[in-house]
Amino acid sequence: MLPGGRGRRGQGCLWPVAHSGTQDMPTRTSGEMDKPLISRHLVDSDGSLAEAPREVPKVGILGSGDFARSLATRLVGSGFSVVVGSRNPKRMAGLFPSAAQVTLQEEAVGSPEVIFVAMFREHYSTLCGLSDQLAGKILVDVSNPTQQEHLRHHESNAEYLASLFPTCTVVKAFNVISAWTLQAGPRDGNRQVPICSDQPEAKRAVLELAQAMGFTPVDMGSLASAREVEAMPLRLLPGWKVPALLALGLFVFFYTYNFIRDVLQPYLQEGKNKFYQLPVSVVNTTLPCVAYVLLSLVYLPGVVAAALQLRRGTKYRRFPDWLDHWLQHRKQMGLLSFFCAALHALYSFCLPLRRSHRYELVNQAVKQVLTNKSHLWIEEEVWRMEIYLSLGVLALGTLSLLAVTSLPSIANSLNWREFSFVQRESAVLGWAPSPWQNQDDVSSLNTEGCGPDGGHQ
Repeated sequence: MLPGGRGRRGQGCLWPVAHSGTQDMPTRTSGEMDKPLISRHLVDSDGSLAEAPREVPKVGILGSGDFARSLATRLVGSGFSVVVGSRNPKRMAGLFPSAAQVTLQEEAVGSPEVIFVAMFREHYSTLCGLSDQLAGKILVDVSNPTQQEHLRHHESNAEYLASLFPTCTVVKAFNVISAWTLQAGPRDGNRQVPICSDQPEAKRAVLELAQAMGFTPVDMGSLASAREVEAMPLRLLPGWKVPALLALGLFVFFYTYNFIRDVLQPYLQEGKNKFYQLPVSVVNTTLPCVAYVLLSLVYLPGVVAAALQLRRGTKYRRFPDWLDHWLQHRKQMGLLSFFCAALHALYSFCLPLRRSHRYELVNQAVKQVLTNKSHLWIEEEVWRMEIYLSLGVLALGTLSLLAVTSLPSIANSLNWREFSFVQRESAVLGWAPSPWQNQDDVSSLNTEGCGPDGGHQ
C-alpha cells in the first residue's frame, strides 16, 4: 500500500469507499427544516464526529521527457499528488499538468515514497548524488533498452539501477505501456502491466498504484525477470512469425501450381494468352487452397497428440517440442485461414467487375447469335455454381464464428464446454465444404471469366 493512502475496507486498496445505508430518521416539522441536524459547535468540540481529512498519495517522477509527461497526466487524473524532478524545472513546468509540481530533482525526491525513474539507462549515474535522499525509497524503472543494448548488456536496466542504489527497492513496471496509452487511457491500449521486484511490499504498492490508474497488473516474480519484461516491447508479433511464414509458403506453392496449370500450360500448348489472370483470377484460386490447408493444420495436431498419448498409454508425458510448438500456434493459423477465406470472398465478388469478364460476355453473346441459339442453359453447371456459392457462404460464416470465439473477450464469456462445442462443430461445418471450393469449377469460374454456367443471357 502506498504510504499515506487509505485502504478500502477489507481489501487494502488505495481509496476509501463510501458506504451508504438507510436508517429510520425522526420526523421534523417544517419550522425545524432550517436547523442543522448536528450543530457546528458539536462538530467542532467533538473530533470523533468530524470527518478526518484524507491525505492524497504523493508520487515522484524523475525525468521530463514524453513518457514522464504522459505518466504525470495519468497520475494526476487518477487522484495522485505528483512531484516532478527536472534539471530545468522553469522550462519544463509548462509542459506538465498544472496540478503537478515541477521542481528540482533534489526537492522532488524528499516526500514521495514511490518514485518513477523515467530516464535512459545512461543517465542513471547522474542520480548518484541523490543516494542519501533516495535511501529506503521505491524506485520504479520504466525504461526500455534498444535491440542492440538488450543484446550487449547481460543485466537488465532495472538490475543495473538496483546496483547503483543498493539502499533502494527497485520495481520494474510500466515499460510495456506507451506514452499514448497513458494519455488516452487504458481502454485505448493494452491494460496489462508486468511488474517484478525482489521486495513483496514494494511490488504490492506498485500493483495497487497500477490498479488505481486503471491498468491490470501482472506479477512477474523477482527482479531477475526484468530482462524478460524489458524484451517484451522488442518483439514483433512473436507468436505470428511461424504461422505467417507457413501461410506465405503455402500461398507461393499453390500460386505457382495454379499459374502453371491455368496460365502457362494453355499458353505453351494452345497459344492462349491468359497472363491477365495473374492479379485476380490466379490469386482467387489460390486463397481457398491456403485457407483449407491452414484450417486442416489447426486440428491435425490435436489428432496427432491424441494418437501419441494412446501409443504411450499415458497423458502425463511431455509432447515433443515440434508438436508442442505446433499446438501453440493453432490460434494464429486459424485466424490466417479465416483471413484467406475472407479475401477469397472479396476477390470472388470482384470477378464480374473485370474488363475481361465483360469481353467474355460479349463474345458469348456473339457466339449465340452466330450459332443461332436463342437460349443457352447447362443444367449441371448451373447446379454446380449454386451449390458452390451456397457452400462458400456457409464455410465463410462458420470460419467467422471460429475467429470471433477465439478472441479473448468472447472466449472468456464462454465456459469450457461451450467453447469446445463451438470450436468443434464450427470446424466441421467450415471444413466440410472446403474440398468443394477447390474443384475444377472454381478454376473454370476464374479462367473463363463468365462462370461455369457457360455464359449469361
